[in-house]
Amino acid sequence: MTVQHVDTLIIGAGQAGLATGYELRRRGRSVLIVDGLTRIGDNWRCHYDSLRLYSPAKFDGLPGMDFPGDPWHFPTKDEVADFLEAYAVEMGLPVRLRTRVDRLVPSGGGRGFTAHIGSEAITCDNVVIATGSFSRTPRVPEMSARLDPSIKQMHSTAYKNPSQLQPGPTLVVGASHSGYDIAYEVAATGPTILVGPDRGNIPLEWDSARVKIVLPLLVWAWKHVLTRRTPMGRREVENVRQHGGPTARVKAHHLAERGGQRIEQKVVDVSADGRPVLEDGRALDVANVVWATGFRPEFGWIEAQIIGDDGWPIEYRGVVETVPGLYFCGLAFQYAFSSMVLPGVGRDAAYVADRIASRSRASIPVTA
Repeated sequence: MTVQHVDTLIIGAGQAGLATGYELRRRGRSVLIVDGLTRIGDNWRCHYDSLRLYSPAKFDGLPGMDFPGDPWHFPTKDEVADFLEAYAVEMGLPVRLRTRVDRLVPSGGGRGFTAHIGSEAITCDNVVIATGSFSRTPRVPEMSARLDPSIKQMHSTAYKNPSQLQPGPTLVVGASHSGYDIAYEVAATGPTILVGPDRGNIPLEWDSARVKIVLPLLVWAWKHVLTRRTPMGRREVENVRQHGGPTARVKAHHLAERGGQRIEQKVVDVSADGRPVLEDGRALDVANVVWATGFRPEFGWIEAQIIGDDGWPIEYRGVVETVPGLYFCGLAFQYAFSSMVLPGVGRDAAYVADRIASRSRASIPVTA
């Protein structure tokens, strides 16, 4: 077995992992960033074609580098991917791609970790899990297996554009960001129904002149008001982690203007003839179902007792107190509503880097 040792191993080369790597190098710490994908930014490139950020470029930079272009344009997913790739090069970050960690094993007693990668291993003093808020494990209800085989089904992770769907009505299940985006797009091509409980709505039209006034205030609130230190923020942690945030760009009236139907009910069953059934007993005759039902956290590869009853790591601001040297960055509501998006990740990365640097200094033996 080939064994390599690094001071801090960062698992995940998205915005959280790259920002943490930058902040650690600024503090004189050695790091290695590993990622299972083939190219930096591929975690963005894989999303549906029409995806854009909900924050303009002026708020989307990472520590040490602004997002390029018009400060008030809303970057596409591919622009974000290219920015992350350029950031890693510009900052000289050591990234090893096509490197998937199979198991992360603490050595015990705060003496570091071993990351198993196939027949190789990397030992480290500290590790930062920056694999994203929800990993890429789709949450699809069991009832999907009982739908009529003639209905084409896909999770939002597989959806790219309406050309993938077969002729006939489309049901989009899940009314958070991606559900609204996909339903709005599909409604332009044929009958569309969006179902699921209302998750709230940001009362701002993204194409209005008010954006330049209201969005800076919203970003400030997402970073400084909706935090785990305020009662308002603490009330939102579970809601965001379990159900996603409020909808932003696409509103119910936009969907209606395209002829789409909005039903605030859940799909709860499947009829005898294989159709999805709503809470009021209605069976929907559809040709396609897109499950915009989110993701489930996937941390089973970490061999430590750190997961709470809600399925999320037991941490505060990314620090796992029960396992010295273990950190997270990029979690939903790691500190604030903004933590899982570009406007907030830099602050979280700096905090984690400070804690790692402090721990490393404390572990240096005092010599006579």
